[in-house]
Amino acid sequence: MTNNRSGRGKSRRNTATATPVQGKQHNKTMQSKKDRELEQSPVGAGNRMLRAGTENKNGNMDDFPRKKGANERKPRRFSKNERSNDGRSQEASNRKRSSAERSDLPVQKNDEAVIDIIGMNHDGEGVGRVEGFTLFVPGALPGEKVRVKVLKTKKQYGYAKLLDIAQASPDRIAAPCAIYDQCGGCQLQHMSYEAQLGWKRQHVVDVLERIGKLSVTTESSERTAEVLADSADGNADHMSRVQGVVVHPTLGMSEPWRYRNKAQLPIGVTEGGLVGGFYARGSHRIVDMNTCLIQDERNDEVVARVKEIGRMLGISAYNEETGRGLLRHVVVKTAFRTGEMMLVLVTNGRDIPHADAWIGSIREHIPHVASICQNVNTKRTNVIFGDETRVLWGRDVIYDYIGNVQFAISARSFYQVNPVQTEVLYSKTVEYAGLTGKETVIDAYCGIGTISLFLAQHADQVYGVEIVKEAIDDARSNALLNEMRNVKFEVGASEDVIPAWKEQGITADVIVVDPPRKGCDPRLLDTILEMKPERVVYVSCNPSTLARDLRILEDGGYSTVEVQPVDMFPHTVHVESVALLVRNGTDG
Repeated sequence: MTNNRSGRGKSRRNTATATPVQGKQHNKTMQSKKDRELEQSPVGAGNRMLRAGTENKNGNMDDFPRKKGANERKPRRFSKNERSNDGRSQEASNRKRSSAERSDLPVQKNDEAVIDIIGMNHDGEGVGRVEGFTLFVPGALPGEKVRVKVLKTKKQYGYAKLLDIAQASPDRIAAPCAIYDQCGGCQLQHMSYEAQLGWKRQHVVDVLERIGKLSVTTESSERTAEVLADSADGNADHMSRVQGVVVHPTLGMSEPWRYRNKAQLPIGVTEGGLVGGFYARGSHRIVDMNTCLIQDERNDEVVARVKEIGRMLGISAYNEETGRGLLRHVVVKTAFRTGEMMLVLVTNGRDIPHADAWIGSIREHIPHVASICQNVNTKRTNVIFGDETRVLWGRDVIYDYIGNVQFAISARSFYQVNPVQTEVLYSKTVEYAGLTGKETVIDAYCGIGTISLFLAQHADQVYGVEIVKEAIDDARSNALLNEMRNVKFEVGASEDVIPAWKEQGITADVIVVDPPRKGCDPRLLDTILEMKPERVVYVSCNPSTLARDLRILEDGGYSTVEVQPVDMFPHTVHVESVALLVRNGTDG
């Protein structure tokens, strides 16, 4: 499972009623982040009906109708003993708390209500209303009528626990995972896969319209080949074909289970000994896991063996609170094409008791393991890896393929976790780049060169830039591994390196960006607008920042032709997208 957001309970059946399901509150850090996001944006990130009912003219939730309460709470009076030099700040703090616990809302904490679920937000939580007041309900699906218990209220919205289902959605299914109601890895197992794909497309459409202010059309994309041909020829007539953004149906998997090639599990301890799994929703409590339905079965096998050996040898688990204990994480990587496996033990210190016995048992029982490494992380942090990695046995890399491109994967290198859908994603990227073999392409955020090497098979020259030195080292090694000499990699920030390339006379026909969730650096967007490539291909793991950046590029002289959502992470709320943009005319 992915160690991402909240999951939903297997006890919810596709019936008119359901067994009460225990809800979870997020921890303070996650909650404050969500509160900030929700204060700044409309609630309806996943549903048009929701937006229509909650947004005001300014596109936010500030003007929700309020129900006047008959019994307003009076401000607390402080005694003389309570007042001190910082009395003013104390009173201000109490006023802030009082305003957060409004008495004029239609529901209060611990109230129960029956509500209609009219949408689903970007975290996969159902959204309903009580007299115009919005409630987020984990586990509820659009179209359902549910009974809920209010857990918390804020100024403009609240959170509620699903108690039972009066009317179930036809998209509701029984989650097949035995620990789905505890684990935080998946969020959508209670929703049919077909419905998941539809919701992900609609989520992309909604943010493009709301954040990007883009017009989404239902027009067929048969025009795309013609637009690419006109763009490549420098023909401005292609702009007459761009009249709204086509958002395609989400490209899903024929078999949306057991797709992850990497497991990275935190290790803890209970009275029964060593445990390893995923964090419970909104907490750092580890839910022990024997099998994960979205994880490759071979990864499950290695993790189980490591836990078994650790218990037998008395290996201690790292304790976040005390900073003591040895084993912090177990990371397993499996190459789908070659079958090779790598095991990485992340430890709080260099010494591993009984290391030979551990290695010997793993080699005996898991013959496909080609590499056993140790990563040392002694810092009091929730970051998984430390700075030092060493090989305990075997090679320092394993090899795998995406398409016909071979990659060497080291302990700390980033490699897409769903190789089947990665090939789909990258093939679409190459298609949108419209390469004929004559183009110069710049790949910003190139990582270990996965997209760059895909592009290099169809371009004249590819330049990749990445700020992480180790990733560039891997990218150069992968280029040599594939004997590709028409690709060059450089360490640095794209917004610094690309202008320097321009000064050297390097101009790009196509720029490809694949940024992290926060989107492109503003200076990189400025650089793209200054470079004026004919086409921009934007690969995104976050629809909201994609929409924001597309708006900037559109205002700078580009038109978004189409967007293709790709389901890289079935049964989670995450969706990848590839967008094609073309420059408006040839004069810049």
